[in-house]
Amino acid sequence: MSTTFTAQIPLTEAELKLLQTLVYQECGMYFDERRTHFLRDRLQRRLKACQLDSFYAYYRLLTSREGKKELTALLENLTVNETSFFRIRPQLELFQKVILEGLLKKKQDRRDWSLRIWSAGCSTGQEPYSLAILTCDALAYYYLRNPLPFDVPTPKPLIPPPWKLDILASDINYSALLAAQQGVYTEAQMEAVDYTCRLRYFEKIGDKYSVKPALKNLVQFDFHNLKAEFLPQGNDVIFCRNVMIYFDEAEQKRLIDKFYSCLNPEGFLFVGHAESLFGLTTKFHMIHENNATVYQRIEGTP
Repeated sequence: MSTTFTAQIPLTEAELKLLQTLVYQECGMYFDERRTHFLRDRLQRRLKACQLDSFYAYYRLLTSREGKKELTALLENLTVNETSFFRIRPQLELFQKVILEGLLKKKQDRRDWSLRIWSAGCSTGQEPYSLAILTCDALAYYYLRNPLPFDVPTPKPLIPPPWKLDILASDINYSALLAAQQGVYTEAQMEAVDYTCRLRYFEKIGDKYSVKPALKNLVQFDFHNLKAEFLPQGNDVIFCRNVMIYFDEAEQKRLIDKFYSCLNPEGFLFVGHAESLFGLTTKFHMIHENNATVYQRIEGTP
């Protein structure tokens, strides 16, 4: 006898608490009272997809060895992949015109030609590709004013030698990462990308736009759970925007400590426009310019 699962499966407070705890242990996401309705809604969707008629059966699946795939699917359903190209312009202008400019000068003085940027919680890729475009443009402009005695091959590469750019982009959502790796976007998704930028960095394929290989090669996509201990080290700049809102205060503090150790000395951390490190750490100091904020690592703090 087949059953159609259309009705909502009742959930007790204790069952919801059990799920909250499991999600928190797995990835640090915390669902307080304001967001439990969202958790309930997503749970009902997964129960329906798995054709299970009780929370107990679902929880048993999640905690079994065979349930890893379903646990991934649940966590993907709990993250909201809201992103766009050049999101929050004032922040990106601060990054390109102030932070990058200063970094390039400091690195050139030290004969250190490497730049490493990490987009943590990169979703479907618009943020890391935006950062790659902004960095390429900044480097080209910097190079014009500070030419170096190195042969530039033809055709001219996006990153002039001897500079090297590494952008790491990570997320907990596999399907978002897959879309990011493909780098194909609709006209609606490209709304914030102007004509010259489209010409330089994208190819038009039918009614969509594909990131050109030269730009795509600058970005490396990888699965990362920010709850994990081992995170990418040696970054000059970290972007982690609108991710900490999912975490409670204890987890936010732990994450900020991790970011501190993942940054190079005097490195920079960008968080969401509505997020703040105020009251969470004394290891960073805030730089505020032209309606945008960035946090710089303070050296010599334990």
